[in-house]
Amino acid sequence: MSSKSNKGIEPGGTIGVFGGGQLGRMFCHAAQRMGYQVVVFTDEAESPAAQVVRESIVGDYTDIEAVAAFAKRIDVATLEFENIPLVAIETASMYVPVRPGENVLAVAQNRLKEKTTLRDFGIPVTPFCEVRSYSDVLHAAELLGWPMVIKTASGGYDGKGQLRVSNAAQGNDALEVLGPEPLIAEKWIEYQAEVSVLVARNPSGQVEAYPMFTNRHRNHILDITSVPALGELVRVESKAVEIASAIAESLGLEGLVCVEMFVDRDGALMVNELAPRPHNSGHLTIEASAVSQFEQQVRAVCNLPLGAVSECRPAAMVNLLGDLWNDGRAPDWSAALRQENAHLHLYGKTHARVGRKMGHLTVLGPTPQAAMESALHLRGQWAGISESRG
Repeated sequence: MSSKSNKGIEPGGTIGVFGGGQLGRMFCHAAQRMGYQVVVFTDEAESPAAQVVRESIVGDYTDIEAVAAFAKRIDVATLEFENIPLVAIETASMYVPVRPGENVLAVAQNRLKEKTTLRDFGIPVTPFCEVRSYSDVLHAAELLGWPMVIKTASGGYDGKGQLRVSNAAQGNDALEVLGPEPLIAEKWIEYQAEVSVLVARNPSGQVEAYPMFTNRHRNHILDITSVPALGELVRVESKAVEIASAIAESLGLEGLVCVEMFVDRDGALMVNELAPRPHNSGHLTIEASAVSQFEQQVRAVCNLPLGAVSECRPAAMVNLLGDLWNDGRAPDWSAALRQENAHLHLYGKTHARVGRKMGHLTVLGPTPQAAMESALHLRGQWAGISESRG
């Protein structure tokens, strides 16, 4: 069956999800609330998503027979992370629509192809070039300047698979650590803000974009997200939404994409990377929006009318990492549970470790600043420190 089929899949149908992480878990909650059955295909037993569905299949994504059996049980397939082996998408596409499809994933799975494709669309991207050898490192430095970031072309997330290099010797070391596959060198951007825009597009061509989120990272992992835009960032929001919507249209997206961007010191926007799935920065939409990113993904992949999402209530989300667990013991969540407009989400992961995303906390407030202060204060209590938004 072609993944381009525009037949709508009504509530009562069965959706298949590649991937068993927390994004899949929250997608399953949204789909079940709308009356859908969900089958999860995951390579991890007792995964967060598998815990909340009646049926899950544990197998290797490259096991063609297992993927085919999965596809025969469902009406449409989607995914919760983009690095699904393309052979799984190709196999499932023989039986059901897969949204987003191979054309989008092939772009998102390779940073060189991603940046080249977006540049060819006329989208502003961080300056980049391919690196395969030491001479390529020197050439990249001539074009991009020091420092720069060298990344693996494929794989990597939350800062994995990349190194910041400030001279030729460090560049050569990066080749040894990250090679031997092709690498990408990107200009180091002195930015004033990191922002993201979530856009949904269904097979009928309807497009809906959320307001721009403002993000802050710590140790390459998203730390806090807020909405609506603050201060000077209000000036770039409409352009950011325009860029993200153009990407969804140009790719022929069927599903959801998060477009992560830098705002440089001069106020110019440039795309850093794409995630064709729900995104950590969009978790606050569960409480802040009329339709969450997960319900919007359900609507998009089932070719239902998309929800109107151009407005969000002031909100902030903080990630809850395994660092907060003391010798495996979870924090006392009672402070958050007592606070009005604080919403705790835990992902069902039994083993906490430093840097692992165990859950998130979203706080609504009269302003995004107030929401941030409250969210950081609560997390700081659990960590035994005083946090601020500075």
